[in-house]
Formats: sequence, C-alpha cells, structure tokens
Amino acid sequence: MKEKPTGAELEVLAILWELGNASVRQVHERLTQDKETGYTTTLKIMQNMYGKGLVARDEKKRSHVYRAAISQQDTQESLVKNFIRKAFGGSANKLVMQALGQSEPSKEEIEEIRAFLDKMENK
Repeated sequence: MKEKPTGAELEVLAILWELGNASVRQVHERLTQDKETGYTTTLKIMQNMYGKGLVARDEKKRSHVYRAAISQQDTQESLVKNFIRKAFGGSANKLVMQALGQSEPSKEEIEEIRAFLDKMENK
C-alpha cells in the first residue's frame, strides 16, 4: 500500500468494504449515523481518496459511484504491522498482552485465541 489511509478515510473504506459500491450520498448517510459531518466534507474526503488511489469510481453515471481500490485484508495487515513496529517495538507479544489486558475476553474468544495459537504452533 503506497499511502496509509487517515482515520476519516478508514471510516469511508469500512463502509465501502461492507457495501461494495456506494455513492457519496450513501457513504455520507452512513457516516452521519455515528457523527455529525457535512456532505461536502464527505465528498472532499472521497475525492482525496480517489486521488490517492484508495478508491475507484464509475464515472459513466451522473453521480459517481465509488468502491474500495484496496482490500480490507491488505489494509489491516499493513496498518497492524506498522502499529506493532511503531507502538510496540516490533513485538506482537506486547501488542497481544496489552490488548488482552485492556479487555475482558469471553470464554468463546479465549477458546478462539487458543485454537489460533495451536494452529500457528503446528505450522
């Protein structure tokens, strides 16, 4: 990934990953469910994202329909790797310990984590 998305861009990407394709109006309506923001702000964010190559758009229609140009999986992997490197000195162990210490995982989540670790150990 050449440019990392900002926090606002990640919010837009999350909506596009869920919907697939969406107009600026559709994205704006979803964003305003959680916070107050102007339509022109949403439009500008999406135009900037288009310029950065984070989204693509179908320009054949009157209102532009956007879609994510980067995958959710690749974006998450890149952001997590960068976060671990910068915030935890490259230690995944420190990240996991911090995350588990800040929440109260359910029994099911602990079992999922245990199964994931078993799977990694047996690779």
